[in-house]
Amino acid sequence: MPSLKDLKNRIASVKATQKITKAMKMVAAAKLRRAQEAAEAARPYSQRMAAVLANIAEAVGADDSAPRLMTGTGRDDTHLLVVCTAERGLCGGFNSQIARFARDHVRKLLAQGKTVKIICVGKKGFDILRREFASLIIDRVDLREIKKIGFENADRIGHKVIELFEKGEFDVCTLFYSEFKSVISQVPTAQQLIPASAGTVAAEADSASAIYEYEPDAAAILTDLIPRNISVQIFRALLENVAGEMGAKMSAMDNATRNAGEMINKLTLNYNRQRQAQITKELIEIISGAEAL
Repeated sequence: MPSLKDLKNRIASVKATQKITKAMKMVAAAKLRRAQEAAEAARPYSQRMAAVLANIAEAVGADDSAPRLMTGTGRDDTHLLVVCTAERGLCGGFNSQIARFARDHVRKLLAQGKTVKIICVGKKGFDILRREFASLIIDRVDLREIKKIGFENADRIGHKVIELFEKGEFDVCTLFYSEFKSVISQVPTAQQLIPASAGTVAAEADSASAIYEYEPDAAAILTDLIPRNISVQIFRALLENVAGEMGAKMSAMDNATRNAGEMINKLTLNYNRQRQAQITKELIEIISGAEAL
């Protein structure tokens, strides 16, 4: 049984931890509001971009002038997975859910005899996936020094993906991230980026069926829009991840604070009981000694 001093030290330690978790919860709550606003603001643009591409892709069809980013290589042998997670932990199962979703997809592709390559955006996803698929990871993007995610960060990743495609490094590219729903709900999501025509499933049906005239021509517009769309979709994924991370962290720190409070109550009860037993024992010894005299 621990001594009174041990219990007192442990109570003090748990109280210090509770202060930290409470402060982290408040910080996450403050960051969540801004991150949620940014993620929600990015959704309409990315959705309309997908709608425009769907319309133009329908106009181009299987034309030979269509860019390879839309039509693909015609093969399905090599897959590139861009897995976006957070740079830091203490956010519950947020990172592990995305990594597990990507890991299941990798196993499925490998079982089909496909070649898989992985780009990890974020330290936590890299740490999880390298345990099993270290040989498949070809690059890692570090965003720890970035205080606020900007479009230029996503654009660099998009250009890297396009460069690999132009070199013939892969046939299909899929983006993995967590879509923010609420503080307690973040949904792991997979979105195909290349071929781009398969990534326009989110387009609105009425927009895709509208009739437009293009200048100079649809193929030239696609050549310019598809690389931009790839960066836009990656940017949206990064913003969704930031909002999801803050929501998950806020929920995790709230649970940790409440658990610390319950632990403090139990330790305090044990401390008081043991202290009372020790006082009673000392009183019995004093009374017994007095009666013996």
